[in-house]
Amino acid sequence: MKSFEFNVQRFLLGRLERGDDVLDGLTDFCRCNGVDVGHIEGLGAIERGGVGYYDHEGRVYHEIRFDEGMEIASLVGNISRKDGEIFLHCHVTLSDSEGRCFGGHLLDGNVAVACEFTVAVLEGAAPERTHDEDTGLALW
Repeated sequence: MKSFEFNVQRFLLGRLERGDDVLDGLTDFCRCNGVDVGHIEGLGAIERGGVGYYDHEGRVYHEIRFDEGMEIASLVGNISRKDGEIFLHCHVTLSDSEGRCFGGHLLDGNVAVACEFTVAVLEGAAPERTHDEDTGLALW
């Protein structure tokens, strides 16, 4: 097991504009606010988008795309560094007009209708993600 300990340095609230890419917008927000390590949560709605599923046996991501408006029922993730850059690892639960939920990794291409979010900025050096041979993933 690997673990880290941090104190909360500050707490930020933000909102994306309609038409913003959710993942890009959240990453830009963190970059502009100097967030290297933290926790992020959000909710809102998208015009279209999708989620990713990691096939651990094949070591590949599969995308599930939606061409319809959906609610962001939950968005949660962490902020660290990968290849020297800010990296957000977020999962999202999207619900359709019938209340069916689809979840997985937050992908590029989720176009916001609205997205409100909070970021707990942590104090200390950000963990750096590196390739993990056992899983094929970039982990702390």
